[in-house]
Amino acid sequence: MSSEAVGRYMPTVVTLDDLTAMMAADENHRYEISPEGVVSIMPPPGYNHAIIATRLMVWLAQGGVPAEHIAQAVGLRIPGRDGGIGGRIPDLVIWSKAQADGVWLPVADVLLVVEIVSPGSEGVDTVTKRSEYATAGIPQYWLVDQDSGQTVTMYRLGGNQYVTRATMPLAWVLNTRPDEHDLG
Repeated sequence: MSSEAVGRYMPTVVTLDDLTAMMAADENHRYEISPEGVVSIMPPPGYNHAIIATRLMVWLAQGGVPAEHIAQAVGLRIPGRDGGIGGRIPDLVIWSKAQADGVWLPVADVLLVVEIVSPGSEGVDTVTKRSEYATAGIPQYWLVDQDSGQTVTMYRLGGNQYVTRATMPLAWVLNTRPDEHDLG
């Protein structure tokens, strides 16, 4: 089913259960919703995007982070400032402990979310999701650009917003250890 067909049957108020059904009916797109109820429809990530995510996963696993603490493209329940609940699908999530199976997992044990910026997602990744993840209390947020250096900007939660901790090429990150970033 196409995103156009899914859109024809979209309810007036979309819930996380609705998003789950939409994703099951349309495997060509990813669906997310902000805590305020704004639905986003995105194509699946490209090859370079997937390679960056894989490199980070391998680095984390080889650095001692247990495999059950790392996941790609898993849904998170994102609480909003006004009591709404959104659903975001970060490119990579690292938890402090293994999670129960589910489609939309809580953020309580999340240590880090990573978003790899794709063409067209710059505003959502750099502003919207950054603000939502900070409001949800996620301690670290990394943003990876798909520029020639695959620049990683590392943010740490300071109060209710993220503060830039470091900016470096992905190759430099991969020459450090996860525990140097409070992930081990």
